[in-house]
Amino acid sequence: MSRPVVTVVGLGPGPLGLVTQETRDAIAGATTRFVRTTRHPSASLVNDATSFDDEYERHDTFAEVYAAIATRVADAAWRDGSALYAVPGSPGVLEDTVRRLLADPRLDVRVLPAVGFLDLAWLRLGIDPIDTGVRLVDAHRFAEATANDHGPFLVAQCHADWVLSDVKLAHEAARGDERVVVLHHLGLLDERVVETTWKDIDRLEPAHGLVADHLTSIYIPQLAEPIAGELARLHRLARTLREQCPWDREQTHASLVRYLIEETYEVVDALNNLDAENPATDDALIEELGDLLYQIEFHTTIAEQQGRFSLADVARATHDKLVRRHPHIFGDASAATADDVVNTWDEIKRAERATQATSQPGSQPDFFAGVARAAPSLSLAQKLQKRAADVGFDWPDVAGANAKLNEEITELHDAAQTGDPDAIRMELGDVLFSVVNVARKLGLDAETALRDASDKFVARFTRVQQLATQRGLELTKCDLAQLDALWDDAKRELA
Repeated sequence: MSRPVVTVVGLGPGPLGLVTQETRDAIAGATTRFVRTTRHPSASLVNDATSFDDEYERHDTFAEVYAAIATRVADAAWRDGSALYAVPGSPGVLEDTVRRLLADPRLDVRVLPAVGFLDLAWLRLGIDPIDTGVRLVDAHRFAEATANDHGPFLVAQCHADWVLSDVKLAHEAARGDERVVVLHHLGLLDERVVETTWKDIDRLEPAHGLVADHLTSIYIPQLAEPIAGELARLHRLARTLREQCPWDREQTHASLVRYLIEETYEVVDALNNLDAENPATDDALIEELGDLLYQIEFHTTIAEQQGRFSLADVARATHDKLVRRHPHIFGDASAATADDVVNTWDEIKRAERATQATSQPGSQPDFFAGVARAAPSLSLAQKLQKRAADVGFDWPDVAGANAKLNEEITELHDAAQTGDPDAIRMELGDVLFSVVNVARKLGLDAETALRDASDKFVARFTRVQQLATQRGLELTKCDLAQLDALWDDAKRELA
C-alpha cells in the first residue's frame, strides 16, 4: 500500500507577489487543504482550507500545538489519500510542524521551496548574511541558542512584548544602549524598519508606535558580553508551571503573600546560620535565595499574563532607582562615609515623595507612603518613628524616650487595675511603641534586638532542660525556686 502524500507549501513573507507559481498550482490542484494560521496576509490564497487557529487556543504550549497540527494533517492524508499544508514564510525555516511531518515514516512528504522573510530581511538590513556570519535564532530559545556568543543575530518569532522581554532578560550584562533593528511587516504596505536600543525592545508601542506580532523580528548586530541564560530559563519555567500546573494556575498575588513572607524569613535564618569558616553553609543560603527569587518571578509572571508589567520592568525600575539614589557614584554629589550615603539616600526619598504628592493635585498626600504596613510590628514602628523624625517630630536624645517609656509603663499598670482588656491592649501597644523609640534613639534595630533576645532565651531554656535531665528533675513538677535555680545556672554557663 502506497503512503499518502502531504504537500507542504510556503506562503512567503506576506506580499502576494512573492508566492511562487509552483505553490499556487499545488494549492489549485489539492482537494484537502490546511493552513497553519489565517493570521497571515497570503492565507487567503488557500481558499476552502481548514485553519489550525483553534489549536492555539486549545493548548498551553507551542509544542502541544504543533504536535496536534501534525497529527491532524497526517490523519487527513490517510483518510483522503493526500493533503496540502500551507505555512507562513518558508517551510524550511522555524516550522516545527513541517519537521514533525517529515519525521513521520508513514507519510510521503513533499516540500516546495518558497520565499521566506529572510530574503527581505537581508535586503532591508543591507547585509550579506554569509559575510557577516548572522545566526538565525528563535526568540523562545534565545538564552540557550546564544549562550557564549556575541552575535550578530536575527531573532524571529518575536510575536509579543513578553517574548521580547524574555529576550532582553536573557542578556544580564547589557548596557542598554546596544543597537537593535526592528523588522515589522516586511514587504507589506505598513512595513516598518525601526532602529531602537536594547532597553526599549519590549516597549515598541510607546517608543516607536508599533505592536509586536507574528510578522515581527529583530536584528542584533552585536552584544557587549556573552549571554547568561539562567534567569531566562527560570522565567520560562515559571511561565510553563503557570500554564500547566493546576496549583500554579490558581494562585494570585494575594494567595502568594504568605509564601513570600515565609521564604523571606527562611533567607534570614540561612544568613544567620552562615559560617565564614564553613563554605558548605552557603548551600542553604543559595537554596533559600532561590526560593525567594522564585516568589518574585511568580508575581511578575502573573502580572505579565495580565498584561500589566514584566520582570524586565521590575529590574529596570530597581536599576534606575539605585542609580538615582547614588549620586555620589553616578552624579556630582560626594559622600565620604556610610552616614553621608544614608543621609543622601533619605534626602532623595523625601524629594521623590514630595514630587509624587504634587503630581496628584487635589489629593491628600500620604505622609507615610512607602512604609510597608505589612512589615513585622517592631520594624513598622521603627520606620514610622523615623519618618516622623525626618520632619523634627522626635526627642532630642534618649532621655526623653526613656521618660516616655516610664510614663507608658505606669499607664499600663493603671489599665491593668481596671481589668478592661481593650484598654490594657492599647496601653501595652504604647509601651512596646515606646520601647522601639528607645531602641531607635540608641541607634539599635528593635526587631534585631528582640530576635537576639529570643535566640538567647532558646539557648538558655535548652540548657535548663539539659540540667534538669542531668539532675533527675522533671520540669513540669519543679517549683518556682527550682526553676529559678536552673535558670541562673544556665545563665552562668552560657555567659
